[in-house]
Amino acid sequence: MTDDLFAEPELDTAAPAEPTSRARTVLVAEDESLIRLDIVETLQAAGFDVIGEAGDGERAVELAKELKPDLIVMDVKMPKMDGITAAERISAEKIAPVVLLTAFSQKELVERAGEAGALAYVVKPFTQNDLLPAIEIALARWDQIRTLESEVADLADRFETRKIVDRAKGLLNQRMGLAEPEAFRWIQKASMDRRLTMAEVAQAVIEQLGTPKK
Repeated sequence: MTDDLFAEPELDTAAPAEPTSRARTVLVAEDESLIRLDIVETLQAAGFDVIGEAGDGERAVELAKELKPDLIVMDVKMPKMDGITAAERISAEKIAPVVLLTAFSQKELVERAGEAGALAYVVKPFTQNDLLPAIEIALARWDQIRTLESEVADLADRFETRKIVDRAKGLLNQRMGLAEPEAFRWIQKASMDRRLTMAEVAQAVIEQLGTPKK
């Protein structure tokens, strides 16, 4: 791609579409009942529809398959099956994005959670101001993944495309100050405007923004 991707601003500044009237459905999995109740009340107050509750990892997987929620909020440490294993099984079936709750923030745990398919995590003790932004991040990333998967059929190519797009999003954040969802929409719009794949646009962003100016 030889033309300058940034010759004209491509960011869509139009007002976002009106949100759907249907509340997002959520499954909450937490073995401590008081904490689970607090999570449920927090989500309901924020407009989510909690359609299922589980006290262990096995039940969480069963309910996820049965109810097909829009989102799953799940503790890492649970009986019968830990949250990371449960998240891995849920992710493998592409049921819903998972937000993991944990009392620890070690790098190894975060890496395991990511490898299991969790799209965000929150460290305990947390407040509504910690949980809700993590949920929005997970939902946004889930939508991005589904968009990329609809464009790229081959599994290996999907993985490479996600890596390229993630790198391009990082550059758009650093150089243009775009938040992650804005950066993704920027790439998506440029793809449609120029009749290119998102991978081609992302690669152009990397080439044009990733090289230090002399």
